[in-house]
Order: sequence, then structure tokens, then C-alpha cells
Amino acid sequence: MADSIQIKFPDGSENEFPRGTTALQVAKSISPRLADAALVAKVSSNGDKSGDSTGALIDLTRPLEKDTDLRILTEKDPEALHVYRHSSAHLLAAAVLELFPETKLGHGPATETGFFYDFYRPTPFTPEDLEKIEKKMQELVAQNIPYAREFLPRDQGLAEFKKEGDFMKCHFIEQFTKPDEMISIYRTGKFVDFCRGPHIPSTGKIKAFKLLNIAGAYWLGDEKNPQLQRIYGTSFFSKKDLEDYLKQVEETKKRDHRVLGKQLDLFSIQELAGPGLIFWHPKGGIIRKEMEDWMREQYLKRGYSMVYTPHVMRRQLWQTSGHEGYYSQNMFDAMELDDAEYRLKPMNCPGHILIYKDSLKSYRDLPVRLGELGTVYRYERSGVMHGLLRVRGFTQDDSHIFCTPEQIEAEIAGCLDFAFDVLKHFGFDQYQTELSTWNPEDRKNFVGREEQWNHATESLEKVMKEKKIEYKTIPGEAAFYGPKIDIKLVDAIGRPWQLSTIQFDFNLPQRFGLEYVAEDGSRKQPVMVHRALYGSVERFFGVLIEHYAGAFPVWLSPVQVVMIPISERHAEYARKIADQLKAIGVRVEVDARNEKMNAKIREHALQKVPFLLVVGDKEAEAGKVNVRTRGKEKTEDIPAAEFVDKIRRLIAEKKATLD
Repeated sequence: MADSIQIKFPDGSENEFPRGTTALQVAKSISPRLADAALVAKVSSNGDKSGDSTGALIDLTRPLEKDTDLRILTEKDPEALHVYRHSSAHLLAAAVLELFPETKLGHGPATETGFFYDFYRPTPFTPEDLEKIEKKMQELVAQNIPYAREFLPRDQGLAEFKKEGDFMKCHFIEQFTKPDEMISIYRTGKFVDFCRGPHIPSTGKIKAFKLLNIAGAYWLGDEKNPQLQRIYGTSFFSKKDLEDYLKQVEETKKRDHRVLGKQLDLFSIQELAGPGLIFWHPKGGIIRKEMEDWMREQYLKRGYSMVYTPHVMRRQLWQTSGHEGYYSQNMFDAMELDDAEYRLKPMNCPGHILIYKDSLKSYRDLPVRLGELGTVYRYERSGVMHGLLRVRGFTQDDSHIFCTPEQIEAEIAGCLDFAFDVLKHFGFDQYQTELSTWNPEDRKNFVGREEQWNHATESLEKVMKEKKIEYKTIPGEAAFYGPKIDIKLVDAIGRPWQLSTIQFDFNLPQRFGLEYVAEDGSRKQPVMVHRALYGSVERFFGVLIEHYAGAFPVWLSPVQVVMIPISERHAEYARKIADQLKAIGVRVEVDARNEKMNAKIREHALQKVPFLLVVGDKEAEAGKVNVRTRGKEKTEDIPAAEFVDKIRRLIAEKKATLD
């Protein structure tokens, strides 16, 4: 019937409903309990004026105009949490406007862990204001205000927001809608937002939320624009989930690498030198050396050749590579030297390409694997830099593999094995894998032919399926030159970190005219793989600090043993044992200061030294040491030779724990 539509449900069953029936009405027809639990709906196609596409999430109150597959999402569905948090951001904005009506509104998206909203207000928000806002949010929840969607002519919407002085909303409308378009707005009480949605039915559905902190953010990320105030919050379906998350936040604060970096004297960022530039102190430098030595050793074992490339290169090189066009906003400004303009390198790949191209390769020479711990420089905006995790100068364990199309899958497999070995070696046993692909409808942001993208994506997928690696596909997030595999490690408190990446590239070999001589004597273009497993030494180190809360495995600890003689007459015996430890490469110190023994023990324990060895008359006479092991309350007396052998094995095995 023309006035009816067919709805197909997840179990495969179908039913007929009048055209214009809402998802909420469908839910009620199935079960009142389902309707009460429903938060949002997912349809395969809807064809209404908002332009929803396949797999779109829609409001429960949206009329269904066409035949569609329909899923009613509740708290059990992860996708619903994202919508729930977006609605929580609107709740925050509504509360701010109630309390501070002069405030102008930016945007308020959901994030992986919660939500935020950007506000322009000359007067800074205070911690006391956050308490008032949170209380007002609770009042709005109790009022159970609907998230009501409306459509307005674009000109009318612009006029209304201009009248209120909401310059940011006007910008969004002008940027993301067309002149003759109907725009989507949501009303939540007095709060009106330009938003495509969807949203949960009403504020009363929000059960547990917490405002966390205030941060600064420049409008459109540009330091020349007004500074906004960004209020961060989080929300969950239950108070227990919220409490668990807040406990994790507290644990995160204890593990903050910036705090521990200062406490343990590992690194610093010097104001006189500039933001985002890392100074590695002696203790941090030892850990960096261990990380780099291990990586270089692995390079050589796995058939990589070590190379080194300059930090600055002619601008013409970056024009050839395409970075000048696709990446210039993240590069430092050009500098004029005698013969040309130069740029600090943001990537190592063009340098490796020039090394490959320096001599003609045969198919017998491939694959060529070039590896470098190369320092690069990128212009990160001041608002996004964060300790070691987001910096302007950093060192990548960067490798580029040049191979034949027939070799590509074996090379990808080797990169994946290498990546997982890195995680295991440094004590990470959980990870998440993502495949980022292109968006063929957004061709201006990607280079290459469709068949190249399809072949590259299929190759990556095939390898992961053969290795039985579970992965999530992320459309549109590929590098501009090819699809990529990203591996996110999961740390000790359950947080994912993006570090390792393996990227397919058919663009740069073409731009630089790379060739090899095939078996039949013809010239062919090699395939190129970009691969970084630490991501960057700085970022990986920051994650290591937080993962271990500064209590590094023995092999990574900058000081592995401290000898503590009870009195001055025991110092000679302490130095004798220290010499035995130094002889096998142990990083050991003797603390013979004229201080109380317990004070010295406490000081070194705060420095998270794995082993403190106390020696006095009893130990010297018996040839023993009294061992205080980090993380254990009980001490033990053992022969000095036995301890030397134990720590030798611990370091050689590079164990992630002391057990």
C-alpha cells in the first residue's frame, strides 16, 4: 500500500506500519518495556529531508517514510552511549545558559570518554561555577525536558542566531549548510542549538554525569581568534559506571607522566627554549638509550638497514613529495639559506626515498627495508601540546619498505609481527587494531586511483584475516596516500593509546619515479610501506611512564640497585658489592651519605628503584645483602652472589615485572 512501509527487525522478521510511524511508536508496538528503555534508533535508509544515509542513527520521534531495517538502541548498545553523551553536552549548555545567559555557544560533541562544550564568556568560569552548573543540570534532568528537533529555513536560523550574537553558530551554519537548505535545530528548554542530532528523547534519561574540568581552546584552533572556555564532563548509563570511571580518573592523575617526569627527574620542557621541545635528563636518557638500542638490535635481526637523514631539506623536496600541499599547515615555516628555501623535516619518508633512488635496484634486491630513529619537527598548535604525548620535536622509529606487489602481504605480516613483539616486550598484553580506509566521495583529500585503494585495502585486510587479528574498520581516516593499520595498546588501567602504525603508500613511489628492474628486464614501480612501532620515542616513553606509574621494569630502570651501608664502616663492603654489579652492567649507586638509614630508604623508594640493598655488620660477615624489593613489604637476606645472579638474569630476560 502507498501509505504503508515495511519495517525489518534485527531478528529477520518484518512488519507493516503506516508511513510516518516513528521509531518510538514501533518500539511501543513491540513492548512497553522496550519503548521505555529506548534511547535512539538505527535505520538502513529513511529518505527524509535530513539526508540520512545507510546505517544512520535517528531520533526516536523521527517519522519513518520508507521501507527500512530498524534497530531500537538501548543502554546495551555502545552506539547509544555516544548519543547519550552528545545529549549530555546539550544538557551542559542548557544549564550554562540558565545561569549565565550572556554566554555565547560553540559546539559540544561527545568524546571517547565523555563530552565537552565550548563557550565564549569574558568572565572565566570558576570551580564554584562548575558546582552550580552541575546542580542546574540535575534540576533540568528532574524536569525531563524533551530534546525537540525542528527544521528552519537557513536564512531564518542565521537571523535568530545573529540576533543573539552567537557568532560561532552562525559560522557553523554558513560553513556546513547550503543557502536553500532547511537547517536542523534542537530545543532543550531555553537552549537552542544548530545540530544534526540525533539525541535521546529527554533530559530525564540522563542518569549519571559529572563535570570534570575547564580548559582553554582557541576558536577554530587559531591563536589569533578569541579564546574559548571548554568545560569537560562525562556521563554514563549508571552511577556505578560513573564511579568506576572517576576512580580511573584519580588513578590517571597519580600516573600523570608530567608529574612523574619531574618527580623522577626524567625530562623537562624549558620555557626559554620553547613549548613542545623535550629535554631528556640523565635518567630519562638512560631509558631512551635502552629503548633505542633494543629497537636498533631488532632492526638488524629483521633485515632492516640503518640509515640517517638530514633534519632540514630543500622546500622543493616537500613539493615533490606532496607534503607542501597536503601537510604544510603542520610544517614549520620555510627558512632562506644561500641557494634555496629549506624546511625542517616533518617526515622521514622523503629522505629514505632519496636513498632508495640513489642507485637502480633489481627485483633481486627487494624488499629494501630502511630504518631510522629520525627526529622530525611539526607545528603543533599551542592548545594541543601535552607533555611527551603531543610535542613539536620528536624521534620516530621510522622505517620504509620498498617491495614488489607480490611481496607486499608478506611485508605487512612481518610488520604486524614486529609491532606485537614490541608491545609484548614492553609489557603490554592488550591492544586494539583499526583499519583506516579512504572515502571515495572525498577525493580532494586523497590521492591515487580507486583500483589502487581497493587493492591496498584488500591486501591489508587479507593479512589481518589470515593472522586472525580482530580489527575495526574506520572509513575516511586513511592517510592521504593510502590505507593504514593502527594498533592501539591498552595500558594498565584500561586506556587505549595510538602508537604503532603500518601504512600502505602507492603515491610517493609514483611522485618520485621510483623503479626496479623486473625479472623480464622491464622497469616497474615498487610498492612502499611506512611503518613506525613506537609511534615516537617521546610518546611511547610517556605511555610507559603512565603504564608503570614510574616503576619501570628492572632492565629499563635508570637506577636498578642502590647500596645503603648502615654506617660509614660498612661503605667498603657496599662498594665491593656495587663493583660486582657494575661488572655485569647493572646501574648501581652507593648511598654512603651521613643520613639516617630509614630516610635514605624512603628517598630511594620514592624514586621507585627496583632493589635497595642494606648492608651492615651481619651482612658483611656472612657475605650477604638485605634486599628490599620494590612493591614488597618483607625484606630478605640472601648471599650477595645469589642476588648478583638474580638481577643478571632479570636484566638479560628483560622481564616486565620483578617476579
